[in-house]
Amino acid sequence: MHYDIAIIGGGPGGYAAGIYAGKRKAKVALIEKCELGGTCLNRGCIPTKALIHSARLFQDIKNAGKFGIAADNVTINWNDMQKNTVSIVKTLTKGVENLLKSNSVTVFKGTAKLADKNTILISDKTEQMTITADNIIIAAGSVPTILPIPGHDFQNVITSDEALFLEELPSSMLIIGAGVIGTEIGYIYNALGTEVTIVEMLPEILPKLDDDISQELIRHLKTQGIKIYTDAKVKEIKQKENTLQTFFETKEGIKFIDSEKVLIAVGRTPNTAAIEKLSCNIDKKGILVNDYLQTNIENIYAVGDITGKSMLAHVASHQGIVAIKNIMGEEHKMDYKAIPYCIYTNPEAASVGMSEKEAKAIYKDNIKVGRFPYTANGKAMAIGEKSGFVKIIAESRYNEILGVHIIGPCATELIAEAVLAIKLECTAEELADTIHAHPTLSEAVMEAAFDLLKEPIHKM
Repeated sequence: MHYDIAIIGGGPGGYAAGIYAGKRKAKVALIEKCELGGTCLNRGCIPTKALIHSARLFQDIKNAGKFGIAADNVTINWNDMQKNTVSIVKTLTKGVENLLKSNSVTVFKGTAKLADKNTILISDKTEQMTITADNIIIAAGSVPTILPIPGHDFQNVITSDEALFLEELPSSMLIIGAGVIGTEIGYIYNALGTEVTIVEMLPEILPKLDDDISQELIRHLKTQGIKIYTDAKVKEIKQKENTLQTFFETKEGIKFIDSEKVLIAVGRTPNTAAIEKLSCNIDKKGILVNDYLQTNIENIYAVGDITGKSMLAHVASHQGIVAIKNIMGEEHKMDYKAIPYCIYTNPEAASVGMSEKEAKAIYKDNIKVGRFPYTANGKAMAIGEKSGFVKIIAESRYNEILGVHIIGPCATELIAEAVLAIKLECTAEELADTIHAHPTLSEAVMEAAFDLLKEPIHKM
């Protein structure tokens, strides 16, 4: 069987590419060895957000007294939370399946490997088949990185693949790594009653965040009871009866923590097995692609985690669409300037563009910074979520916005306005001159722009 386009991988990058190509009347094949939707839908973004919502509801109900609502003896049912999560995942997976089908994308179940630049071998447990295609998109995703330390293979040492589907809530969990995966999973389990410790090798948690946001978030997580060690390198995990002992090196010397579970959350590794027989250029981050998502082999493209550009589902989806545009004759470059970065803890955090440190490295002292606290926002006060702030960074010649960073309620939703502002090269004046509905949390973004211009309205 021959296709115009064959896609290896049915995650956000692969299925978005398939649907988009199908809408443009291309003959498309998509090969997926597990579940449609990839890590994001089945073991990552979606189940995480479902459990975060459960955890947040539990916190809110316990704290409802200040709103005049009595809610005593609130309990949780972990099994029901799991059932809800699985139900959501199944519904969305079926939705992806239907979208592919309605756009005439042929889906093959099995493991794909490239025999040459036009031929794909597909194998499952019982049979093997071959298809060919004029153009191929590799969207095979990534897998959790395993930390090569003694004890990493003990039974109760887990990765993010297993962390969301434990049979029982553990009494304690130590998390190695304070990136998005580690902090979000840590938030879930801590909110539900698990004793959580996070150990991070770097000086700060979430190193991609602006320093002010990172420091504010670490303060909140510690206040909620999460123990956090930074500048700490894990050396070994030992088994002690029914407990794991994790040893890590700090500036004060070697420490150890006992826990029921250990989660390794030190990042993800591109899954490049499908192209082992080809001479695609690869580095330690993944398959090398140009601005058009094209590899060094002209008809082979790569999108998503496997490129190592930005391991985010929304980036993968956009890359998939850009790759299809280029395959079908449009010259379209991938633009990484305005990518939102979201952390779904409590409070939420989100950013886009440059941090203050990054802006100073390029523009030196020729930058401006505006801030606005949620404590001065009417909607935040009304809903009882006044922690956090909005921070805007601009260059000082034209006041063009370089970065926006938010910590507080609905940060992951509010960041969309900032993404568009950076995409369209907006100035602080244009953002301040945009009427925002009142009372809304979004007014904090406008107010931060006014502050940058030294014309704050609701700030002393």
